[in-house]
Order: sequence, then C-alpha cells, then structure tokens
Amino acid sequence: MIRYTLRRLTLLIVTLWLLTVFLFSLNYFFPGDPLTNMTGIRASNTLSYQLAAEARGFDASIISQYINFVGHFVRGDWGQSLTTQRDVFTDLIPLLGGTLELSLLAMILAMVIGAPLGLYAAGQQRGSMDRLAMGVSLSAYSIPVFWLAQLLILLFAVKLRWTPISGQINPLFDIDVYSGSIIVDILISDNPYKQAALLDAINHLWLPVIVLAIMPATMLMRITRNSMLEVLQQNYIRAARARGLTETRILLRHVLPNAMQPVVRQLGLMFSILMSNIIITEVIFNWPGLGSWLVKSIYERDYPVMQGGLFAFAALILLVNVLVELFHAWRYPQVRKELYAER
Repeated sequence: MIRYTLRRLTLLIVTLWLLTVFLFSLNYFFPGDPLTNMTGIRASNTLSYQLAAEARGFDASIISQYINFVGHFVRGDWGQSLTTQRDVFTDLIPLLGGTLELSLLAMILAMVIGAPLGLYAAGQQRGSMDRLAMGVSLSAYSIPVFWLAQLLILLFAVKLRWTPISGQINPLFDIDVYSGSIIVDILISDNPYKQAALLDAINHLWLPVIVLAIMPATMLMRITRNSMLEVLQQNYIRAARARGLTETRILLRHVLPNAMQPVVRQLGLMFSILMSNIIITEVIFNWPGLGSWLVKSIYERDYPVMQGGLFAFAALILLVNVLVELFHAWRYPQVRKELYAER
C-alpha cells in the first residue's frame, strides 16, 4: 500500500507541476503585458510595477521567471484582480467553501439516491420497475444541466413558489462570511435569528443541490445495477446458495462488498463531471462560488482571477481522484496486486 500511495502522490505532484507550467505560459499567451497578467499590477502604477518586476525576476531569464512564479504561487501570492484590485487568493478561499458545500451535498444526495435504486433495479431484473428505473435514469442523464436547472426554477420557484430563484441566503440576515459555506457560517455566527437564517439558507440550497445530484445519481444507479448483476452470476454466489446460506447473508456478506468495487472506482469520475456542471449551476442560481467567479473573470478578461480559478478547480479534481484511488486500493487489495503483476 505504501508503494501504491507513493506512486499516486508522485503522479499528483507531477500533474500539479505541469499545471503550473501551463498557467505560467498563459501569462504570455494572453494579450497585454505578461507581468500585469501575472500580478494584476498595471504599468501605470510605476513604483509597484517596478517592485513586482524585480520580485518576479522579469529582468532575468524565463526559467528564473518561472521559478519566481512558482515561489509566489506556493506562498499564496496569486496576484490581484484587474477589476477589483483585491488579492486573488484571499477572495478565493470563501468562494471555495461555497463550491465545496454544493458539491459535497450533491455527491451525498447522489449516493443516497443512486446506489439503493441501482440495487433495487438489479433485484427486479427485466421487470417493469427495472425498465422504468433505467428509462428514467437514461432520460435524466441526457438532459443538459442548464436546461434542467431552468425547468426546475420555473416549476419550484416561479410556479409553486417553494424556493427563491437564486442566491445563497436572504441578505437581511447579514451573515458574516468566514468559510464560504453558508451553513457553517450561520452555525458559527452570533446572529440572534440563527434558526430562521438556517431555514432560509436550506431553502436556497436544496434546489441547486438536486440539480447537481441528478447526473451523478443516474450514473451511480446504472453502475450499481450492472455490477450487482455481474456479481450475482459468479460461481461463488452459486456455491454460497448451495451451502444453504440465506439470501440476506449472501447479499450482505458476499454480493454487496464485491459489487461496490466498480462503484467506488467511478466516484472520482462522477465528482469530475459534477465539478464541470457546478460552473453552470452556480451561474444560473447566482451562487457565490468558484464557478460563477471564474465565468465572471472570463467575461471581464481578469487574467489573474482566471488563473487562480483554473488552478483551484483542477487541483480539487485531481486531489479528490487521488483520494478515491487510494481508498479503492486500500479497500480492495487485488487492485494493487493486479497493477504490480502487470509490471
């Protein structure tokens, strides 16, 4: 396991390094001055511009510039926004909390819905409920997120008035932002109307969470069903039945642990798809997160913000995928054995 972990962590470090090379190159591909693209400091601010040029090594070779770029990046000096003149890293932290709140709740909901429905569909193989579940999952998977979000807004927010159209919380509650996660910020605040604020935040939260959870849930449902059917056809399941074990014991001790192996392996892919959909969802629901921040920076050609947003998204997806792979290899040792046997 140590060897496998070191291999995955090395691959993560190399990938992040290549990502920094790409981000550094963007400063020269973007129109305008590379130093301004990198730091957000304009040439009109003569003194700050000269100090930034010396600190970033712009009077030296391109390799020295890259080394200085990485050094500032590691220390959290990601430059300042060309639009707001605020520090990019300082603005990114609470926005990251808002995005993590949406993504984690959506993944939890997807697993709570998708896995049990997949198990149920496998138990009703070729039955009417199996066909219905698979048909609904295929239809839900095929609907674009931006269209689904607007349909649900029209239904639940405009027609039924069950939820607000957009936003994170009613601004009248005046909740101070610490982590970016509205639930966490409410719980740690000293607002006298904490309970009412929490209910209002949940009322704003449940619709975008459902929109984000639908696609991973449908993927999880189909993967779980197919995996269950494959495991049920194995010889050791027939042998367990021949020994007189009950169906409940066979299901809990033999079928489920083995059926979950391909499901766990696909969790990283599901999270990656969810993170691509979260950009669209945050824009539609006006959610203060990395996705809406990144899209706004593209419209405004705010290059330091674009670089910071791209790095945060890519690093988060890579980190989650590595953690999923490590958990998968720890839970199912045959994965490591197969890997090293191939070598």
